[in-house]
Amino acid sequence: MSWIFKWVQRSGLASLKMGSSSLILMAVIACFSICNLVLYGLATESPKYEVVHLESDYEIRVYGEVPWISALVHGTSFDKSTREGFHRIYQYIHGANLNSSQFPMTSPVLTSVIRSSSETVYYVKLFLSKGNPPQPSPELNLQLEKWSAQCMAVRKFSGFAEDDNVKKEMEALVASLIARPTANKALDANVSYTIAQYNSSRHLSGRLNEVWIDVSGFNVEGCLPQHR
Repeated sequence: MSWIFKWVQRSGLASLKMGSSSLILMAVIACFSICNLVLYGLATESPKYEVVHLESDYEIRVYGEVPWISALVHGTSFDKSTREGFHRIYQYIHGANLNSSQFPMTSPVLTSVIRSSSETVYYVKLFLSKGNPPQPSPELNLQLEKWSAQCMAVRKFSGFAEDDNVKKEMEALVASLIARPTANKALDANVSYTIAQYNSSRHLSGRLNEVWIDVSGFNVEGCLPQHR
């Protein structure tokens, strides 16, 4: 708390008369707001999108072209694969690339779960906010990729994203989409999906996660061909 009062003194607010106490209060509230954004990871840069359809339990977003650094992981679980992939990406943004460049941390960290009849693979991804990112160091086995414009159905959930809840959240989103009057019945519980995590593992409360399903190829409100 002491740093707040030092900030007030440096800003000159401490010399104001008691009649201006409301200004001090407003400044402190603003400071706390900024700190909360940083604390919970909401002040980092994220890919831009437009919400084109909104329901009580999900929304449809249109994303433009988005660059990512991606780690393919042949893992046995969501948790382990996310940790392994992010460890490699962390090295990349801290200089393990051909230019030894460093990049700011962004959000969210994505883990795409791609299922087939033979195996499940995971792609861990991080949004790259800088243009023309350098190639990663070969030993990291990372790929630079760019998503074309696409539509995502998104369901938010709190707490930690873990093996025992991410599939349930995906199934809940699929059920909501199928329940729409104009639903495309091609969606089912075997669809590939992505988990977006916005917070560091150090943050124990106020966590934000999302499950994403690409609905660009379906007849979904707001995602007509002109949006893709």
